[in-house]
Amino acid sequence: MWSIGELAERAGATVKTVRYYSDQGLLPEAARSSGGHRRYGPEALDRLAYIRSLRTLDLPVAEVGRVLEREEVLEDVIAGQLRELGSQLTALRWRESALQLLRDCTGEERADRLRLIGAISTPPNTEVLARFWRRLLPLRLPAGLLSSILDEAVPQPPVDPTPGQVLAFARLHAMADAFCRNDCRPVPQQEEGYRPAVFYQGLGEAYALARTDLLAYRPPGAEALDCFVAAHADSRGLRDTPDFRRQLSGVLAQSADPVMVRYWKLTAEVTGSPEPTMGATHHWLQTTLEAQLA
Repeated sequence: MWSIGELAERAGATVKTVRYYSDQGLLPEAARSSGGHRRYGPEALDRLAYIRSLRTLDLPVAEVGRVLEREEVLEDVIAGQLRELGSQLTALRWRESALQLLRDCTGEERADRLRLIGAISTPPNTEVLARFWRRLLPLRLPAGLLSSILDEAVPQPPVDPTPGQVLAFARLHAMADAFCRNDCRPVPQQEEGYRPAVFYQGLGEAYALARTDLLAYRPPGAEALDCFVAAHADSRGLRDTPDFRRQLSGVLAQSADPVMVRYWKLTAEVTGSPEPTMGATHHWLQTTLEAQLA
């Protein structure tokens, strides 16, 4: 049997460290001396080495205890630590890019950019952007459809952003937040017989068809355009006719919203992806419809 000092010496640790792990229940003592001093067997040396190895990975004491009780949970603990570390690294990358953004701007720009950056967390979340869309979309859309729209419309913050992407996300966040705070418009009255779920489901199908052409730098094909028009017609119980297409083209031209134009522009800057946004796809389909009617 070893005393606590002997165990510490053999392990290359301090007595304080051994006592701490013992007090936390991670390193049970084998016995007590007649004077009440702790005694440890040879197996304690291996257990102490294992504990210290886990602690070098920054595992909390509670997680070390879980692993000691059930070694099979080690895989889950490691996965959790990797997720936490990934989040920390992402936060550091966002902070670095934010600092570069502030460093490389003029004094006149710095105050505004600092205000924008200060309004988002690091790493940022997308709660405000999701709330923005929930304010825009009709009530009582099917949960699955609403989820798919939000997945498409809300850009995910890049893991390793450029300073430009940090600025674009901060501007997008500020725009959406201002809209949610200040938009007091009454909920528009929907047309009688209008079926929003049919409309948004049809738009999603049209966008999916058009994206293949857009990625190949081709105008959207007839199938995508027909699906786009059908989404508007079917949701209102109308037929797709030449007259309907002319009316639809006029309505779309008059309903252009500068807030949404800016939203999609900033979204494209945030993602930095060649994949067209919903806004870009919608614009191409609208332009294709206008060209067909010209």
